[in-house]
Amino acid sequence: MSTKTPTLPKETRERTLGSVLKFVGLLLVLAFFFWSFAAVEFSPIKFAQGTPDLARLISDLFPPSLSTIPEVAVASLETLQMALVGTALAALMSVPLAFLAAKNVAPNKVLYHVTRAFIVFTRAVPDLVFALIFVAAVGLGPFPGTLALAIHSIGMLGKLYAETIEEIDGGQMEALKSTGAGPLQVLAFGVVPQVLPSFVGLTLYRWDINIRSSVVLGLVGAGGIGFLLTNAMRLFQYQEVLTVLIFVFIIVLVVEQTSSYIRERFI
Repeated sequence: MSTKTPTLPKETRERTLGSVLKFVGLLLVLAFFFWSFAAVEFSPIKFAQGTPDLARLISDLFPPSLSTIPEVAVASLETLQMALVGTALAALMSVPLAFLAAKNVAPNKVLYHVTRAFIVFTRAVPDLVFALIFVAAVGLGPFPGTLALAIHSIGMLGKLYAETIEEIDGGQMEALKSTGAGPLQVLAFGVVPQVLPSFVGLTLYRWDINIRSSVVLGLVGAGGIGFLLTNAMRLFQYQEVLTVLIFVFIIVLVVEQTSSYIRERFI
C-alpha cells in the first residue's frame, strides 16, 4: 500500500513564500538601519565629551551684536528677495513643464519622458552645486544664488505640479471635449481651475523652503544673510552669529505667517 506525501495548496505555498520574503526583507532593512548607525560613527560618548565645548560656544553667542543690526537687516532683505524671485522664476518655468510631464495631458510620450528626466535632474543636483556653478559663471552676489534656487526648485515644483495635474477629475475634460472644445480650451477651463489652488499652496511651501536654502548658499558666496553668517563663523564672531540667527528666525516666522494668510485667502 503506497502513501502519497501531502502537498500544500498553491495559494498556501504562495502565502508562505510571501511571508518568508517579507520577513527576510524586514531583517535586511533592520540590518541596514543598525549598520547605518555604525557607518556614521554615531556615538553618545563622543557627544557627551563635546558637551563642554558646545556649552562654551553657546555662552560666547551672548549677548547678540547690536552694532551689526543694520548690516544684517539689509542682508536679511536680500535673502528674502532671493527666495521670492527664485521661487517665482521656478513656478513660471515649472507650470509648462508640469503639463508636459503629466501623463494625462502630455502631448506625446517622448516629451513626457524628456521633461520628466529634466525635472529629475534639477531635483537631483543640490542647490549648493548649482550655486557653485553660477558663482563661477556670473560672480559673487545674490544673482547666482537666485538662479540656483530657481533651477533647483523646478525639480520639486515640476514634480508636484505634474502629480497634481494627474490627479484631477478627468470628467470635466471629457465634458469639454464633447462640446467641441480644443486642447487649449480644455486646459484653460478643465484643468487650470482644478489645479490652481494646489499650485498656489505648493509654491508657497517652496518659498518657505527657499528661505532656508538661501541661508546655506552663503557658504559659496551666493549673497544674502548666509554670506554674513559664514564670515562671522570663520572669524569667530559668535555674537554676530547670534544676531544673524535671530534675523533668520524672524524671516522664517514672517514668511510662515504670510504663507498661512495667503492660503486662507486664496485656497
